[in-house]
Amino acid sequence: MAQANWYAIYVKSRHEFVVSNELQRKGIETFLPATTKLNQWKDRKKRVEFPLFPGYLFVSIAPEPQEFMRVVKTRGTLRFISLEPGYPTPVAPEEIRALKIVMEKGEQVDIYPHLKQGSRVRVKSGVFQGTEGVLAKKEDQQLLLVNIEVLGRSVGVKIYADDIEAT
Repeated sequence: MAQANWYAIYVKSRHEFVVSNELQRKGIETFLPATTKLNQWKDRKKRVEFPLFPGYLFVSIAPEPQEFMRVVKTRGTLRFISLEPGYPTPVAPEEIRALKIVMEKGEQVDIYPHLKQGSRVRVKSGVFQGTEGVLAKKEDQQLLLVNIEVLGRSVGVKIYADDIEAT
């Protein structure tokens, strides 16, 4: 069996958690980065978990046709993200690793559109040590942006300039 790769899949609207659970029941490793937000209705407030990338989640599978079919045949799954039609594009393992580190720390994160410019940096100290990403600035804050290339999105966390170094 070939080495497993991470792939991004597109799912039906508001089905991210359902698809993730279905895939896990099939024995497929998933990663669904999510954040908790405070929702307010007329009569109450409640903390609700939302996917960080609405409509998407990640699966780790071997790059074999039967594995792709197991995923696509899962209720709620629409398709794999592909840069070349018909060939699912693997997500770089360092992007998944960096995103997992950011999510594990439980810090508030923001989503940013894909960035091409900016310096590639590595966090050398602090809670995000070992994470690589792009340095950006929002108002007077320094941000570490972790890009997920195939989705064209980035996740940003506040970072101190003293904690980073160029890669």
